[in-house]
Amino acid sequence: MSYVDEVFNLVVEKNPAQPEFHQAVKEVLESLRVVIEANEEAYRRDALLERLVTPERQLLFRVPWVDDKGQVQVNNAFRVQFNSAIGPYKGGLRLHPSVNLGIIKFLGFEQIFKNSLTGLPIGGGKGGSDFDPKGKSDREVMAFCQSFMTELNKYIGADTDVPAGDIGTGAREIGYMYGQYKRIRGVYEGVLTGKGLSYGGSLVRTEATGYGLLYLTEEMLKCNGHDIKGKTVVISGSGNVAIYACQKAQQLGAKVVTVSDSTGWIYDSEGIDVVLLKEVKEVKRARLTEYAAARSSAVYHEGKSAEGAGSGVWSVKCDVALPCATQNELLLDDAKALVANGCIAVAEGANMPTTIEATQYLQENGVLFAPGKAANAGGVATSALEMSQNSERLSWTFEEVDGKLKNIMVNIFHNLDDAAKKYNMEGNYVAGANIAGFLKVADAMTAQGIV
Repeated sequence: MSYVDEVFNLVVEKNPAQPEFHQAVKEVLESLRVVIEANEEAYRRDALLERLVTPERQLLFRVPWVDDKGQVQVNNAFRVQFNSAIGPYKGGLRLHPSVNLGIIKFLGFEQIFKNSLTGLPIGGGKGGSDFDPKGKSDREVMAFCQSFMTELNKYIGADTDVPAGDIGTGAREIGYMYGQYKRIRGVYEGVLTGKGLSYGGSLVRTEATGYGLLYLTEEMLKCNGHDIKGKTVVISGSGNVAIYACQKAQQLGAKVVTVSDSTGWIYDSEGIDVVLLKEVKEVKRARLTEYAAARSSAVYHEGKSAEGAGSGVWSVKCDVALPCATQNELLLDDAKALVANGCIAVAEGANMPTTIEATQYLQENGVLFAPGKAANAGGVATSALEMSQNSERLSWTFEEVDGKLKNIMVNIFHNLDDAAKKYNMEGNYVAGANIAGFLKVADAMTAQGIV
């Protein structure tokens, strides 16, 4: 049995009932097979892959807090510090009822390669809780965040582990967590990113993942003889990533016609109105039915579209598809629909939103495919830029940060493109991203000895 297969079997055996983690490891190791086989003796001797797929540290803890009725609630919380070979652990905190250890490990594992691809000195980590901020009062959210940070603060720091936001964790939650960290530790440092502008946050951080997705998509299209201007784009999701992907796509001359949430999706023949979408989702925190009610050109379709059940979004004729909702939302049948409708490019705004079968089908049918660890790296890249500003006690302008972000995303595309070509897999950007991210981490791990 090959070294790759041995290690994957070991992961499944040692991490039972964690399908998302198994999926992420399988996808990465399969595309690294050619690199690993060329260095198998050295990697096997040093157990490099075993160390790569095993987190350096896994934290599991309870979070007790009191709701507005005086009832004590208890949530499960996690922080997986996966790999620090190239820098302090860096990765978001997800607050969602679906959060479990397997999902956090899949996200943390992906984060290793994503962070490596940015070219910035940040390692991989991820965390979160099964707490659901939806429907909670500000006081309840604060009570949870303060209790959560009372435990987490022991394990994080500006040069140790720098968490950020993710699904369910926005500026409000980061603010409460940061306040509690500062209160307990007595230090004012860049320990969390995604902070408010008044206390160390970075301009462009809110827009970064969506903007970065479009900068990489634009470069991928350009290098394959296409112009994003005039293209029809379908987007899933209606959170932070989707909103700013929509905004940047339209700034670049594309027309975005769909967005979705967990209860349904919108088709807007005139192009999504970003101002209205922000009002509905960021201000009112409402469902997309309110968008449709306010805009005559929009048609609302009932049906789960962001929970892995397959989305009507993918049935809409388009040139470019950008899944920006959640893991495993774009299934094989969705991929077939996209190909049948002439889609030329798919770039992942969410983490692992496309199943392995769907990804393979898209690639086999000539669709340009940019994986999330490359395409959505703009968020963590800008988080690292926020860390730099905090360390230097500086605040850069919007244009400065946006310019750095665009350069990082363009470089990421060329790095994964070059890696794919070097290993005779031209056009396979999934393999290119994994190889480019892996080689840097593997070199650092080897140089630092068996630790």
